[in-house]
Amino acid sequence: MIEKFHLLGVDVAAVELPSQFTCPFCYEPHPLALMAVEQLQRYVASRPDWADELGAGKMLGVLVARDDKDRLGFLAAFSGNLAGSVRHDFFVPPVYDLLDPQGEFKRGEAQITAINHEVERLEQSPELLELKRREVEQKQKMLDELGSFKALMTRHKQERDARRDAGNLAPEEQEALLNQSRFEKAELKRIRQRHEAELASISDEMDVFCRQIDSMKLRRKAMSEALQERIFRLFVVSNARGERRDLVEVFRPLGTLPPAGAGECCAPKLLNYAFNHGLHPVCMAEFWWGASPVGEVRHHGHFYPACRSKCKPILEFMLQGLDVQDNPLDLPLDEMKLDIIYDDQWLTVLNKPSGMLTVPGKALESSLLTRYHEAHPEAAGPIVVHRLDQETSGLVMFAKDKKTHKALQQQFENHTIKKCYLALLQGVIDYDEGVIDLPIRPDVDDRPRQRVDHEHGKPAVTRYRVLERRAGMSLVELEPLTGRTHQLRVHCSHAQGLNCPIVGDRLYGTASTRLMLHAQSITFTHPVTGETMSLECKPDWNHL
Repeated sequence: MIEKFHLLGVDVAAVELPSQFTCPFCYEPHPLALMAVEQLQRYVASRPDWADELGAGKMLGVLVARDDKDRLGFLAAFSGNLAGSVRHDFFVPPVYDLLDPQGEFKRGEAQITAINHEVERLEQSPELLELKRREVEQKQKMLDELGSFKALMTRHKQERDARRDAGNLAPEEQEALLNQSRFEKAELKRIRQRHEAELASISDEMDVFCRQIDSMKLRRKAMSEALQERIFRLFVVSNARGERRDLVEVFRPLGTLPPAGAGECCAPKLLNYAFNHGLHPVCMAEFWWGASPVGEVRHHGHFYPACRSKCKPILEFMLQGLDVQDNPLDLPLDEMKLDIIYDDQWLTVLNKPSGMLTVPGKALESSLLTRYHEAHPEAAGPIVVHRLDQETSGLVMFAKDKKTHKALQQQFENHTIKKCYLALLQGVIDYDEGVIDLPIRPDVDDRPRQRVDHEHGKPAVTRYRVLERRAGMSLVELEPLTGRTHQLRVHCSHAQGLNCPIVGDRLYGTASTRLMLHAQSITFTHPVTGETMSLECKPDWNHL
């Protein structure tokens, strides 16, 4: 029996196995994965010693597999470390143990820590602190003396001006006044030069320390970068073909080193253990346990896709050799006919289907824009007036010429265009209506996710109105008063917002057949006719 392989107690012949392995970036958990999750959740609930740490939030994952005796079981993993360790009996081990006291990381970390202490010693040395004190004192002396002398010069100038205004000055008196002005200007310059010379002397003494500190910091940076590369060379992952690569090789096609934390998430740990122990992966799932991180949107017990910045390149290699489900977000919708809601010689309004990009992406050229160009080859200049997320359906406006595009863009900038969305939320909202005001910024470590950030986020405001409540769900009308990326999705799901994710939201809630968010109506002024246009398009999904 493989050590970390927990039997499900299910006969392979008695269950329907998935025909393809889980796409980690967009999935609904298979019933077998749910069985494994239930067992894992029972186990972590039985560990009161972990309650506080898990309660603060942790990503957990399961991978259902078959062993060489065709028995069904599962592997379990946690992201990062747990209770100060990366090794626990119930869970698979890490790809590489960063916490091994005799390991490369800890040895390199100790060397860098020693440099940190030396930098700190130099920065806090009594000699340097005394020089900094003298520098501050000298600057203040210069300001005080210059200020006093300038005040004296101002008073003398007023006296000279008064004597000149009184008239009847002899030539030698006029020359004396002029000489006084010349002398004081020269003296001001001499005072400044004297103080600047003192400051330069102090600065030269400080530079001796600063050069040492800068040299240590450059050495520290070089050692840190070298250690990072050495460590990622030790993170060696396998795929279903039996091939092995370290993370530096995995990320080389992207022209970058792996980001911090790469290889420490659940999915790479699970797959690596399965491949290295002869297990045959069947399906997998990752879920959040505990409180949501500050600024992010994570709900206890909800399933989430693998992160893209750290995990996508790794998993794309590791999944080679497995028959994996297609990512529905990457599937082109080339055969779908354009749904035209309004069209004239200046603009067009289309109903975008869920799953289609508004404009071409890096990996997917097919989009509503390319389809529109094919249908309207006469359209010139800027075309897209505004965008919808790939998973959001509904009304999108296109301009057929630059002048129309500019006029419509101006209406968006002036907030005179009104858009209204329909969303089905998982959960019951207490209030009938209200306003959500939560600033948003991109999550740079896990794009395309966004996060709430009250300090650095951009303003994001949404008005909402509940239309219906039933069966633990709410049908709401959403009016974005600003236009931030994923604004409605974050405002609905975040604990400081409605705390009810949109049904089918794979990023901020639970994945389903589609995201139940639809741009239902738009009201604007026609840029040519001046007519008020109110267009509406019902979603193709059922309400409550």
